[in-house]
Amino acid sequence: MLRVKKAASIADSAGFRRMFAPGRLSLGVFFPIEAFERDEPVMRDQPHLARRAEELGFAGLWARDVPLRDPNFGDLGQVYDPWVWLGLIAAHTSTIALATGSLVLPLRHPLHTAKASASVDQLTGGRFVLGVASGDRPVEFPAFGVDWHERDVLFRDNLSVIRRVLMEEFPHVRSGYGAITGTADLVPKPVSRLPILITGSSRQSFEWIAEHADGWITYPRDLARQAELVAKWRAAVEGVSPGVFKPVVQSLYVDLAAGPAEPPRPIHLGFRAGRNFMIGFLNDLAGAGVNHVILNLKYGRRAAGEVLEEIGREVLPRLENRGGMSSLEAPTAR
Repeated sequence: MLRVKKAASIADSAGFRRMFAPGRLSLGVFFPIEAFERDEPVMRDQPHLARRAEELGFAGLWARDVPLRDPNFGDLGQVYDPWVWLGLIAAHTSTIALATGSLVLPLRHPLHTAKASASVDQLTGGRFVLGVASGDRPVEFPAFGVDWHERDVLFRDNLSVIRRVLMEEFPHVRSGYGAITGTADLVPKPVSRLPILITGSSRQSFEWIAEHADGWITYPRDLARQAELVAKWRAAVEGVSPGVFKPVVQSLYVDLAAGPAEPPRPIHLGFRAGRNFMIGFLNDLAGAGVNHVILNLKYGRRAAGEVLEEIGREVLPRLENRGGMSSLEAPTAR
């Protein structure tokens, strides 16, 4: 049986360190790393692009959990099951954090989620960060026999089980999903305390999320409103865990124009602009207290590889709070 020494601090997670540090901003990217129309991407050259993102200094690669196709949502994510997909990407990378953004907890048994999470974490040397959510696609819930209106309760129950079985050996756990009575154990355990980030509200109170999450994933907003919510998050965290750093993550759709000085134009949950505006905007987010931005290239007009190169070479070095990793951990672009 595999036994590991479980660290008390979330900062012992290599994935957490790679993406998050107080007062710093890092960049990640959502799969698929490409632009695509309608809802289904081509998924061409993804392992190569993932490896290049790592070389350029991106901090994280994010996979989504989309069990069923709902054309009304317009985006299937990386198409493939997130656990299978992360296994492929893990084999093509070595230092970049791997994360889910986000796993739909009510649709999955918590023991399966816990075992898959710990497996990815062990096999990557602690690079995994688990992002979770309650789900936002109603069409999926009846297909799995899950009550859409109970997803808030199921989310809390599921998260509690995951925490217990990852941190304790031969635990006593009873929930709506089943029971473990101290005669069985879930293996492997993660390399250290596995970071778990909660997305949006997940139908929970802000205070509950601040207490039970290791960080918060939210959505793009105007800068003033985002700064206000980040301050609210910091206050809520300080109220339940004084002195503990719990990062703020946000997504951002970006269509990077070829001209560096092209002014911004709004697109869905983001903007089209040249890199000069992007640099200023990201630095403003860093000033507002955001710790990590996950870029989504779905609406881009340029080849994704070309966009990655420009961001890695021209944007990342100009972030005033370049972060998520120490100088010793930061890779050099080749």
